[in-house]
Amino acid sequence: MATFWHCVAVITLVTSSLFALPAEHAAAQGALGPIEPRAGSWKTHVLASGSELRLPVPPDQAATQAELAEIKALTARRDATALDQINYWDAGWPGYRWMDIGMSSGLEQISTVGGFGQYRLMTLLSVAMYDATVAAWDSKYAHNRPRPSELDPSIVPVIATPRSPSYPSEHAVVAGAAAAVLAYVMPQHAQRFTTKAEEAARSRVAAGVQYPSDVKAGLELGRAVAAKVIERAKADGFDTTANVPIPTGPGKWVSSSPPNVPKAGSWKAWLVPWDGKPDVGPPPAYDSAEVAKELADMKAFPRTDVPNALFWPDDPAGRPAPGSTPVATDQIAFHYAKLNHLLWAPQINAKLFEYRWDQNAPRAARAYALVSIASYDTVIHCWGTRYVYWYARPINLDPTIQTTFLTPPQPAYPSGHSCIEGATSRVLEYLFPREAPVFRARAEELAKSRWWAKIHYTWDNNDGLRLGRNVGDKVIEWGRADGSQ
Repeated sequence: MATFWHCVAVITLVTSSLFALPAEHAAAQGALGPIEPRAGSWKTHVLASGSELRLPVPPDQAATQAELAEIKALTARRDATALDQINYWDAGWPGYRWMDIGMSSGLEQISTVGGFGQYRLMTLLSVAMYDATVAAWDSKYAHNRPRPSELDPSIVPVIATPRSPSYPSEHAVVAGAAAAVLAYVMPQHAQRFTTKAEEAARSRVAAGVQYPSDVKAGLELGRAVAAKVIERAKADGFDTTANVPIPTGPGKWVSSSPPNVPKAGSWKAWLVPWDGKPDVGPPPAYDSAEVAKELADMKAFPRTDVPNALFWPDDPAGRPAPGSTPVATDQIAFHYAKLNHLLWAPQINAKLFEYRWDQNAPRAARAYALVSIASYDTVIHCWGTRYVYWYARPINLDPTIQTTFLTPPQPAYPSGHSCIEGATSRVLEYLFPREAPVFRARAEELAKSRWWAKIHYTWDNNDGLRLGRNVGDKVIEWGRADGSQ
C-alpha cells in the first residue's frame, strides 16, 4: 500500500502526456488520477523550493493502526455540529474559507489595517497559502501515505476522499499558514484565527479522510511557511513613513488631506520591481486644449442614478454591448469604487468552481497568488508613477465639477483602480481564457466608471489599464515558467 499513490501518479502522468491536456487546465488531470502529483516542484515565493521544509516520514504501521482506531471512535461520535463544521471547511479548495476570513477581518479592522494594507494582507495570505500548498504536495508525494479508508474500508468518509496522499493534511497546512499570517497583521485577533485553524484541521479527521498525525504535521508545516512570509513582510518597506515634499504650482495636485502612501514606490515588490521611472506618460499639459475639452465634456455629461436598475457588472456575460449607453452611471461608479480585491476575488471563486479547480488545491492556490501579486505589485508601480507627476485632479482645475463621490487624496494620473484592474484582469484572462473577453470588458468598464464619477480623465484610465496590463504580463511570464505547465 505504501506505493499506491506513486503508481497512480505514474499512470496519470503518462496518460496526461498522451492526451496533451492544455497546461492551464490541469483540473482535467484530476479526472484521470491523483491531483497535481508534480505540484511539489512548482516554483515558490518565500521558500527556496517545495522540498525545503519536507516533513519527516509519517508514523509507522503500529502507530497508524492506533490512529485508525482513533478515527473510527471519533467518526462514531459525529453529531450535527461536527457535520456542519466538516461541511463548512470542505467547501471549495482548502483556502476558500480563509480568503473570506481574510477579507472580512481586514474590513472589520480597516482603521488599523488600512485600505492599502488590505492589498498587502491579501497578498501575504495568498502567497503563504500557495507556498504552503506546494510544500505540502512535496511531502505528500515523497511519502505517499494512503488515506484512512484505503487502509481500513470500514471507515466511511462523509465527504469525497481527495485524490492525493494523506500526509500532510492540505486543509491543515493552509489553515496553519493562513492563521499565522492573519495573526501577524491583526495580532489582537490572533487567538480567534488559531482556533479556526485548529477547527479546520480537526474537521478532516472527523470527516474520516485524514489521520490526527496528518493534521498535526500540516499545521506545523503551514506555520513554518508563514514564518518565512512574515519575515519578508517585516522588511517589505510597507510601514515606511517619511514626509515628502509636495510640489505646488499650476497643474499640480492639491488636497486638504495628506497624500495617500506617497512612498509606495519604495515597497518591495514580489515579482515586478519598480525602477523609480514613470511607467506611462507624461499626461497632457494642464493648460492644453485637450484638457479643456475633457473638462467641458465631463461637466456636460449627464450623470444617471436609476433606483434598483440592473446594471452590467451583475451580468455573467459581462457588458452586453460595448459602447452602449449605460443604464445608471452612478450605480456603476459606486460598484467599482470598492477595494479591488473585493472585485476580483468573487470572480476567481466562481471560475475555480466552473473550471473544476475547487478540488485542485495547488491550482486554486496558484490562481490566488498570481492575481494578488499582480494587484500588489501594480500598486507599487501605479502609486510610484503618480508621485512622479503629481497631476491635478479634475476638481483641482475646475472646482465647479460635481463628482459622484469624494475624490481620493492622491494625484490623478494614472488611475489606481484602472491600474489594478488592468493587471488583475490580464492575469484572470491567462488563468481562465474562456472568459477573457468578459474580464477585458469589465476592466474597460471599470476604467470608464472613473470618468463617469468625474474623478479621473480619460488618459488616467486608459494609461492606467496599460500600466496594469504590462505588470500583469510580467506576472504571467513568471507563471508560465513556474513548473505548473
